[in-house]
Amino acid sequence: MRVYRLSKAKFAQDLSGRGAELIGGRWNSKGVPLLYTANSRALCVAEIAVHTPLGIVPSDYCLITLSIPDDSIAEVLPGELPTTWKALPYMQDTQHVGNSFVKEGGALALKVPSAVVQGEHNYLLNPRHRNASDIKMVHVEPLEFDGRLFGLK
Repeated sequence: MRVYRLSKAKFAQDLSGRGAELIGGRWNSKGVPLLYTANSRALCVAEIAVHTPLGIVPSDYCLITLSIPDDSIAEVLPGELPTTWKALPYMQDTQHVGNSFVKEGGALALKVPSAVVQGEHNYLLNPRHRNASDIKMVHVEPLEFDGRLFGLK
């Protein structure tokens, strides 16, 4: 399966999950490495857009295409999550899901619903999984954002 992620160019080759480990996120607490990816390029762009203030167009980003084995993916369905799973700030309940996924090490990837685009999915990759070497970088390319996404004409 192909998944996508956006990263600053200087971190494009880094699949360690270190960024998420340093700051935490919806699906992980600080101190837990996790690699956030999406099922489409468009969802990657939307994810960056919702975390960027209006009027600021992110620069120096790369779109990374990754390949993960189809048989290495577990899934969390929206009905299995608390009704507040999309809340900001991030809920400990969703962070517990990602933390447990990394700690238990059962699957290499965890399919979770997107909080940004209904019906789309993010794929959380466990960089500490015994089969992490099965994550293959297929392509890295520069990506320029359309300023209209950030309130510019």
